[in-house]
Amino acid sequence: MKLYNGGVYLLNGTEIVEDGPEAAKILAAKTGSTPSKEEAAKQTIAYGILKDHNTSGNMEKLQIRFDKLTSHDITFVGIIQTARASGLERFPIPYVLTNCHNSLCAVGGTINEDDHMFGLSCAKKYGGVYVPPHQAVIHQFAREMLAGGGKMILGSDSHTRYGALGTMAMGEGGPELVKQLLSKTYDINMPGVVAIYLTGNVQKGVGPQDVALAIIGEVFANGYVNNKVMEFVGPGVENLSADFRIGVDVMTTETTCLSSIWKTDAKIREFYEIHGRTEEYKELNPGAVAYYDGMVEVDLSKIKPMIAMPFHPSNTYTIEELNANLTDILLDVEKRALVSLDGAVDYTLRNKVRDGRLYVDQGIIAGCAGGGFENICAAADILKGASIGADEFTLSIYPASTPIYMELAKNGRLADLMATGAIVKTAFCGPCFGAGDTPANNAFSIRHSTRNFPNREGSKLQSGQISSVALMDARSIAATAANKGYLTAATDVDVNFTNPKYFFDSTIYANRVFDSKGVADPETEIKFGPNIKDWPAMPELTDNLILKVVSEIHDPVTTTDELIPSGETSSYRSNPLGLAEFTLSRKDPEYVGRAKEVQKAEKAREAGECMGEALPELRPVMHAVKAAFEGVNKTNTGVGSTIFAVKPGDGSAREQAASCQKVLGGWANIANSYATKRYRSNLINWGMLPFLVDEGELPFANGDYLFIPQIRKAIEEKASEIKAYVVGETMKEFTLRMGELTDDERTIILKGCLINHYKG
Repeated sequence: MKLYNGGVYLLNGTEIVEDGPEAAKILAAKTGSTPSKEEAAKQTIAYGILKDHNTSGNMEKLQIRFDKLTSHDITFVGIIQTARASGLERFPIPYVLTNCHNSLCAVGGTINEDDHMFGLSCAKKYGGVYVPPHQAVIHQFAREMLAGGGKMILGSDSHTRYGALGTMAMGEGGPELVKQLLSKTYDINMPGVVAIYLTGNVQKGVGPQDVALAIIGEVFANGYVNNKVMEFVGPGVENLSADFRIGVDVMTTETTCLSSIWKTDAKIREFYEIHGRTEEYKELNPGAVAYYDGMVEVDLSKIKPMIAMPFHPSNTYTIEELNANLTDILLDVEKRALVSLDGAVDYTLRNKVRDGRLYVDQGIIAGCAGGGFENICAAADILKGASIGADEFTLSIYPASTPIYMELAKNGRLADLMATGAIVKTAFCGPCFGAGDTPANNAFSIRHSTRNFPNREGSKLQSGQISSVALMDARSIAATAANKGYLTAATDVDVNFTNPKYFFDSTIYANRVFDSKGVADPETEIKFGPNIKDWPAMPELTDNLILKVVSEIHDPVTTTDELIPSGETSSYRSNPLGLAEFTLSRKDPEYVGRAKEVQKAEKAREAGECMGEALPELRPVMHAVKAAFEGVNKTNTGVGSTIFAVKPGDGSAREQAASCQKVLGGWANIANSYATKRYRSNLINWGMLPFLVDEGELPFANGDYLFIPQIRKAIEEKASEIKAYVVGETMKEFTLRMGELTDDERTIILKGCLINHYKG
């Protein structure tokens, strides 16, 4: 694999010319012309699709309108509640509500079926599509029924990726979908485009997860594709089936790229034909001379079966390398655990080594990444006639949709798998976010799913229970299962892959999916369960701000799962106040209490009462601030909390990572950088200030009070640097930076949140 240091020209989709002093001369010799870099950049597939969906008239400052929207049942209640509070009357574009995350009975919060009935009634009232539980995971339904060549889809799940089918799709926090529902736009600067240039063909036994992990391992840490579009091109593309491309594509999210798109061909046309939607196919190729901001050159023939060890998809090794260096690599995982788990539990995987081999307790093939037809059929071929054994090892398989499940039953693979001792379940995303197949304490799970962050497997660190996940391809998981739990690469087993043809049966969707055909019925009453709550009122940004730092996180990256844990906490997803109680609960259990103490002062201020009585420790702070700044008082100075994290926001698109902080009185985040655009957008849409400070020694510490004078004026006047002060015996000045904000984003922050902005 090769990463180019600079830009690259691609000629006719097959010839690479590096940007540099000689580039013009080479281009002239090979093409007879020397297009400018700016003109050649317009020849990428990504540029053409973005241009078709941009409404601003300025390709540097995009205002995108999407063709379709999709959400699942962790996110759609909050989105629709926000849109309703902002004036929603009907869904202006197709909006699909799937029910693939909270499909099991919930204890502790909202009964899942209450959310489902809320979704069905909203689909009727506002003119949407409702996919009942167990029918399909969100992204498989979108592939089968929504994707289209040259189209754009926005989803409230981070793995919204349909690039292999010619659809540029993006996963964002809920407020960005709210904007689309209110006929507003998705506003971003024109992103960079990086070519993923594929050559060769994969070895027998190598699957899409192997290719994806190999790429993630090369580009995540260095940010090579961060917030850029990954465009898959090159002669190797045609050697991959549609299912294989889809399996690679869905994992591009783990690189922190903005979106993805692939060149399309006859195999993608066949995919649309199989699904009865031939009219949605569009051939996509870069122009004769296309310029890319970077390139990752991937020789598919060199990729071996991969494993991403805990606690991130980028912690990658070949399985061969892991087996040859077990002790060293397992010791490295333990070092990572000290950071990821904060030393809360004793953690080791070295006790999983038996007779020199790594023993695995559980295998999972599931969801939008692993539950595809080809993955499961390949696993069935490897396991045919074998047994997973009667020891600790278990194997669960979740086909990504009922049509896939039906075809596995018809072609016999379902019976083959179940005969081995494997359990085949219905379409459900639970294993991907900690709500299904939770392993035993200290167990080790290998999964063809999307993420292996801490707690994504469902363990409860705060209760002393910890298990861990490694990511692998379905083929090597099956090979491991055939060896009764001893880690094995699929390339090490002798198997005849039968590659059965897929036949899509749309009957189940025709019988069960509610499709309004875009026709709203305003007379329909929305069904509210007793635990589905409205968003609390949120004040506008005041002239000045006093912020207390209530959490300080120095991990290299902080995931959204650490900001608001997934798993059992999501049972409160429809209750903003209930869910907020879990904010940072696994990373900083003291956070909620600290934030709520500070919030008492702000609530007192809003009620015209004495802040010092509500929060006595604020009295000397206000005294010091008033002594240094004339005119500061409780009518023009808000009080709230903030957290510092080095690089927050990797992972899930769930807006709750930001909204839960806001509900608890959070006014800002302070970071060295933000891991993803979507997390920063979530902060802004909930009226929180996405401050930046330079890397190095922090001028403040956890528990300090900060004063930011004239913050409202700074936002109004588009200041990029803002003076702030650590309040103590003296007022210690430091600088906060504000990254670029659109005019709309500034207004949202000034108004206090997106709801306030759009409801007028």
